This record gives sequence, C-alpha cells and structure tokens, in this order.
Amino acid sequence: MSRSERLLSLDAFRGITIAAMILVNNPGTWSAVYAPLLHAKWNGWTPTDLIYPFFLFIIGVAMPFSFSKYESPNQKNGLLIKVLRRSSVIFLLGIFLHLFPRFDFESLRVAGVLQRIAIVYFFASVIFLYVNRRNIKWAVVLILLGYWGLMTLVPVPGYGPGVLTPEANMAAWVDSLLLPGQMYQTTWDPEGILSTLPAIASTLIGVLCGLFLLSSVPRREVAVWLFVSGWALCILGIFWGSVFPINKAIWTSSYVLLTSGAALQFMGACQWLVDIQGYRKFFQPAIVLGVNSITVYVLSGMMASLMAAVRVAPEISLKNWVVQNVFMSWLDPINASLAFALCYVLLWYWIMRIFYRRRIFLKV
Repeated sequence: MSRSERLLSLDAFRGITIAAMILVNNPGTWSAVYAPLLHAKWNGWTPTDLIYPFFLFIIGVAMPFSFSKYESPNQKNGLLIKVLRRSSVIFLLGIFLHLFPRFDFESLRVAGVLQRIAIVYFFASVIFLYVNRRNIKWAVVLILLGYWGLMTLVPVPGYGPGVLTPEANMAAWVDSLLLPGQMYQTTWDPEGILSTLPAIASTLIGVLCGLFLLSSVPRREVAVWLFVSGWALCILGIFWGSVFPINKAIWTSSYVLLTSGAALQFMGACQWLVDIQGYRKFFQPAIVLGVNSITVYVLSGMMASLMAAVRVAPEISLKNWVVQNVFMSWLDPINASLAFALCYVLLWYWIMRIFYRRRIFLKV
C-alpha cells in the first residue's frame, strides 16, 4: 500500500465507532436503555465497552500513515511540537465540552474522554517517533505487565495488595491523591491518571497494525492476519481475565488485549469489505462521519448539553419534551429512548454529509 494512499477502510471504521459513541452517549432517557448499550457496571464487558478502545486503536493505526514523511531527527522534533499542540487543543476541547453551556468551574472534571485521547495520543506519538519500530511491541508488553504488577502487587494504603474493588484499587487511590477537580465517581474516575497508562498500549497496538498495513504484504494476506492475530489477542485477554478481570473502568491489561483483538478483527473486516471488495458506497455514511470524527463528537456533545439545559417549562428540558412528545407518544419508554438516540445519530450524519459535500474537513 502506498504511504500517500488514503485508507478508506480506516475512515469507515472510525465513522462506525463515532456513530456508536454518539448512540450510546445520547439515549432518550437513561432510565430506559437496552443492556448492550450500557457499560458493564464493573468487571466484564458489553458491546459499549468496545467503543472507546476502538477509537484509541484507530488513532494508533493512523499514526504510521500521517507520520511516515517525518524521518529525520529535525523533522521528528518539529512534528513533536505539532503533536503537543494538537494534544493541547484536544485536551482543552474536552474541558470546554464538560463546562458547556453553564461554565460552572466549581464542578470542573479535569479527566474525560477527549482529555484521555489527548494524553494517549501524545505519549503514543513520542514512542512511535523515538522508539525503534521493532521495540514498540515490547513497549506494549512492558506497559501491560507493569500495570498488572502495579494493580495487583503494590499494596493500596489501608487495603493491601491485589484489591480491585471500585473504592479500593491502586488506580482509585492515585486518582484520589493526585487528580484535580471533581471525579466521575466519588472515589475514582474511569479516565483517571494510572488507568491512562494501559490506554496508551491500546493505541500502540493500533500503531503496530498501521505499520503492518503499510508493509509489502498483500492486502488479502493482511486482512487474514488481522483476523488471526485478533483472535489470538482476544483469547489471551480472556485467559488473563481469569486472574486480572476484564474491566473498562480501570482499563485492565486483559481488557486491552480483548478489545484490541476485537479491533483488529473489525479493522480486518473493514479492509476486506471496503478496500479489497470495494463496497465503498455501502460504507459511505460511515466514511462521511469518519473524516470529521472529532468535529462531530464535539458538536453533537454541545447540542446534547444545550438540549438538556434549555427549558420549555420549569420542570422539563427541551430534550425531555422531544422524547415525550415525539417518541413516547407512540413507543414504549425503552424503544422511545433508542429511537431518539438513532435519530440523533442520523441528524449528525446529515449535518456531516453537508460538510463532506462541501469538502469541509475540520482538523484539530
């Protein structure tokens, strides 16, 4: 594959992932949601728990394509400045999205989805630029084993080693000690400090996938190997999960392997269908969303916050009014909630379709 050739399968994968992210983030009501569209309460996983690591994996896959022209040390140093700037912008967008529209700084949550993306993108970029390509896989191994050791062998003050309950694990203790602002939960944050470390490994596995896609191996063989390696990681993650439970909230090493394995298989499927079989028209809606993924995530989040903030009556928000009068008038609550979420995704597809047709691609 040429380094200058755009990987449409990756755009499709990114678009499907961002559509799923918007879907699960915007039910009509949180009191009526189908179980697969919710995160696992603690250990275990649901389809929703695949979405965030998929996005981090995709960031990694894109790196070899976007960074390949920066080979000399001077070029790498210049690129690192751009990476730092982009990471800062994404981090600040995450802060802005949390504060919007009321801008109540007393309730500021420093951690968040975009904030973790920014941090992971920066450190994964540093590793990609300055670590020998052959050693990136060892960086992944070191991160996952090191995190396993920290979480299971180092004593948590007041509890001892190996405790993995929500209130009493090493990641929660580090968050309570060092994380500024409010946390998502009282005693821990799913995008906290220590659990961001294995999230870097999720992106680095994506980097390894991107390097493989850029290799001289024929595309059909690449797709097959993505499936095979994906199954291998899933099986390894399940086995590791017997001693280090699969858990999104603390982003366990077993969770990294399981979700990265699933991402490799999904990438293989997208490549087979889009790049090899040529079903591009079928995947065009996903590609439309994928080329403006951060833009649609931020704008859809802003609109959701506005709909929750605007009141049509003292006790009812604009969103609740729409759900009750447009969807619950003919659907039971759980299907009305799902219908609202699906329509919200479709709304943003049509908005991004206008962007796409006018060649508006907003890059952070």
